[in-house]
Amino acid sequence: MDNQPKRVAVIGGGITGLTAAYYLKKQMAEQGIPLELTLIDKSGVWGGRINTLHKEGFVIEKGPDSFLARKLPMLELARELGLEDQLTGTNPNAKKTYIIKGNQFHRMPPGLVLGIPTEMGPFMKTGLLSPMGKARAALDLLLPKRQSTEDESLGAFLERRLGKEVLTQIAEPLLAGIYAGDTYALSVKATFPQFHALEQKHRSLIKGMTINRKQGGEESKTLPEAVRNTVFLTFKKGLQTVVDGLVDALDDIRFVKNREISRISKVQNGAGQSYDLYDGNGEVERFDGVVIALPAYAISSLLDGIPVAEELSKITYVSVANVIMAFDELDMVREVDGSGLLVPRSEGRFITACTWTSSKWLHAAPPGKVLLRCYVGRSGDERWMGMSEAEIIDGVRHDLRELMGITAQPQFTEITKMPRSMPQYPVGHLQMVNRVRSSLAEQMPGVLVTGAAFHGVGLPDCVRQGKEAAQTLVAWLSANKAQG
Repeated sequence: MDNQPKRVAVIGGGITGLTAAYYLKKQMAEQGIPLELTLIDKSGVWGGRINTLHKEGFVIEKGPDSFLARKLPMLELARELGLEDQLTGTNPNAKKTYIIKGNQFHRMPPGLVLGIPTEMGPFMKTGLLSPMGKARAALDLLLPKRQSTEDESLGAFLERRLGKEVLTQIAEPLLAGIYAGDTYALSVKATFPQFHALEQKHRSLIKGMTINRKQGGEESKTLPEAVRNTVFLTFKKGLQTVVDGLVDALDDIRFVKNREISRISKVQNGAGQSYDLYDGNGEVERFDGVVIALPAYAISSLLDGIPVAEELSKITYVSVANVIMAFDELDMVREVDGSGLLVPRSEGRFITACTWTSSKWLHAAPPGKVLLRCYVGRSGDERWMGMSEAEIIDGVRHDLRELMGITAQPQFTEITKMPRSMPQYPVGHLQMVNRVRSSLAEQMPGVLVTGAAFHGVGLPDCVRQGKEAAQTLVAWLSANKAQG
C-alpha cells in the first residue's frame, strides 16, 4: 500500500499552476514518494495570461511584458530550467520615464525607487511638484513613525509620509498602475510591505529607502551579470520561453486541456481523506491532494458550501486591456527616448500609461520600427468594457495624438482584453488570507489555494506562491505517508 503513487491535481495552467506542478514533481521525487500528477486547465493553452506573439519581426507580449529583476523566484526558476542565458534586461539607454502633468512631459526624477526619492537634488528640481509639495515630502525626514502597526491603505500611508502631491503626481500612477487600483483602497501591507517595514525600522521612508538602495547595490554583485543593472527582465524570445520550459520539464505528467472543474468534494477514507473533482459534464476523478491556482472568484465557486468560499468571493477584480501598435520610426513626432509615460488619474485620459516597448527592449522590434503598448482601465474607470474594439483604438489614438503628436495609421494593432484580471488587496487582506488558509487546512487538508489573489500579482510573486504551495502539499503528503 505504501508504494501506491499519490494522485495529485493542479487546477489552473497559468504560471502559478505550472510552477506548482514543476516543484511538486521535483520535491516528491526528492522525497522518494511515487506521484501521479495531473494538470487541468479550462482553456486550450498553457501559461494563463502570458502570451507572446511573434509578428512581422516584432516580439509582442499581449499579457505581462516583464518581471522585477530583484525578485529572485523567477531567476531561480529560469536557472533550474536552463534558461538563464535567455534572460535580457532593459535598454541601458532608455532609463527615462515620463509622467504627464497638464499634457506636458516631466521626467521622473532620477533616484526614485518605487516613487520614493533617494536623491533629493533631482527631486527638488522636478516640475511635477509645487515648492510646497516638495517641502511637504521632505518633512518625511523629520516626522515620527506611526506607533500603531495596524494595516492602513497605501494612499493614507504615502500621504501621511510624503504628502498629497507626491501621492497623486508620482506614487499613484507608478504604484497603483501595478494593481490598476485606488491607492486609498489598497492595503500597504499586502501591496508594498517594504514601505511599512522601512517606516518601522528607519522612521523616515526616504532615509530607509536610501539605505536599502545602497545595500541593494552591494547585493546585486552576487546576481548574474545580465540582471545586475536592470530593474526589469524578460526573455530574448518573450515570456513564453518560461512557459515552454515548464511544459517541457513536465513532459511525463498528465496534461488535461479544455476541462473546467466545477466542484471539489471531500471523501473520508478511514482516518484519511481524498477529494473528488467534478467537471461540467458530471465526470469525476479522485485525488489525494489538490492545488487550486485560479482567480479568487473561480476558487470560491469550487469550494461552494464551506465558509472560506464566502471570504474569497469578496475579493474584487479590476478589468484592464492593453493596445499594442506598430509604427515606422518616421511616424514619431517626438523622440521615443525612454521606457514610456505614466498618466495620473487627474489628467482624465483614456490611457493610464504607454510603454515605448521598442525603446525599452532592444529585441522587441525590427530596425526602423516602433512598438507602443498602451494600457486602459483602472479602478473606477473601466469604460473600455462597454466599447467596441474600434472605439478602444480610437480612444488610444486620440491620446497618442494629443500627447505624442502621432497622427500616422499604425502598421498593425493588437488588443488584449483582460476582464476581471487585477485582484484588489484591501486593508486587512493578509488577515483574510490567513483566515481562509487556516479554515481550509482544518476542513479540507490537502487542498491548497494559491495565485495572484493572495500574495502578489507579479510573475515572480506567482512563481514563489506556486513553489510554496508545492512545498506545503509535499510536506502534508509525506506526513500522511509516514502515518500510513
